[in-house]
Amino acid sequence: MKISIITVCWNSEKYIRTAIESVLNQTHKDIEYIIVDGGSSDETLDIIRSYEPHFEGRLRWISEKDKGIYDAMNKGINMSTGDIVGLLNSDDFYISNSILESVEDCFNKNKVDSVFADLYYVKEDDTNKIIRKWRTGNKKSFISGWHPAHPSFFVKKSIYNKYGLFDLTYRIAADFEIMLRFLEKHKISSFYLDNYILKMRLGGESNKSFANIKKGKQEILNAFEKHTIKVPFYYPYRRWMLKIFQHF
Repeated sequence: MKISIITVCWNSEKYIRTAIESVLNQTHKDIEYIIVDGGSSDETLDIIRSYEPHFEGRLRWISEKDKGIYDAMNKGINMSTGDIVGLLNSDDFYISNSILESVEDCFNKNKVDSVFADLYYVKEDDTNKIIRKWRTGNKKSFISGWHPAHPSFFVKKSIYNKYGLFDLTYRIAADFEIMLRFLEKHKISSFYLDNYILKMRLGGESNKSFANIKKGKQEILNAFEKHTIKVPFYYPYRRWMLKIFQHF
């Protein structure tokens, strides 16, 4: 199966090499790597160009202004031609060279629409320092506080074609909304790959400020309402507690 990996970036010269190399070094070779740049003014584009020959035609990229990270992700999905689509942030990286081989094996053996796994949050300047462990576990109801770690979520391209792309009305929680839409509303089939597959540098748009945390929480509640899923009063506290436990 062909796997399309999409990385969106903007002024990402500091860490993007690590992301690119973690894709380049994968043992699964039927890979299409798509980089969607938002018009970087630093050395990001030079770094991307320097890796093009190493991918031998399997790397495609664009650089243009966008309407935010989810718009850029939608561009990448529209460009993709793989059977499976995965999203890798420009400052994240797969922790071994056989990750995509394992992902493909899960799709083939279990005949599912999606695969999700676990990830490590690590210190920005020391990726050997694990700050938080996101152990997704087997699928549960979203109202229990469970949901996959989005960077570990691989989906068949046909599912995006059928059920749509990221909803740009969500500025912070569009990743949550699309997983809720796919897994909970449309009940696509899934398989849990019980393995830590990538390291994610601590940070992210949703946690940059208290205002973003508050807005993200409201967008999550709006996503439930959009899909007519009733949320119990304790949901925000349950979700918060699960995040706390990930630090231990």
